[in-house]
Amino acid sequence: MNISVILAHPDPGSFNHAIAKVAVETLAARNHQVFFHDLYKEKFDPILTAREIPKNAPLPPLIETHCQEISMAEGIVIVHPNWWGQPPAILKGWIDRIIRPGVAYEFQGDDEGQGIPRGLLRARTAVVFNTSNTPTPREKQEFGDPLEAIWKNCIFRLCGVYECHRRMFQIVVTSSDGKRQEWLKEVKKTVERYFPG
Repeated sequence: MNISVILAHPDPGSFNHAIAKVAVETLAARNHQVFFHDLYKEKFDPILTAREIPKNAPLPPLIETHCQEISMAEGIVIVHPNWWGQPPAILKGWIDRIIRPGVAYEFQGDDEGQGIPRGLLRARTAVVFNTSNTPTPREKQEFGDPLEAIWKNCIFRLCGVYECHRRMFQIVVTSSDGKRQEWLKEVKKTVERYFPG
């Protein structure tokens, strides 16, 4: 299978990087074709310009490559921290520029954008790994777990990816090396479960 893995964390020594490394290695060991992007390392430009908005707009070569890869992907893995209940800005910009009409979704018939879109992504399964320093009860009671709504409802379901598994690892800032090793084993098992090969 073709699997897209997208990482968004600026610190190469972060636990997010460790998660992505395990995910990529696990997928490769299962003979999947992996499209891996470390957005910060690649200095991905998150700014969507007005000329890119139209469905058939000419795209810069790098953006075209990302669009082709996400179109070919039969599975998706996203890794990022929870910052203010949202993905980092660089990942939000990736969504703006790559999860675009004609690539990830389209409006049907003579609908000019006011209706319900039809998903175009080939992937039927997405796995999102998040890190946070907010306890689960507070995340859900105080904030309503916004990342769950963003990824499951606002992005993947809209684009035709109906199976979305999200795992939040917390509290990362005070976690021990032993705890992180347990979590990485869970990452490996989760990737194996959803993308068995």
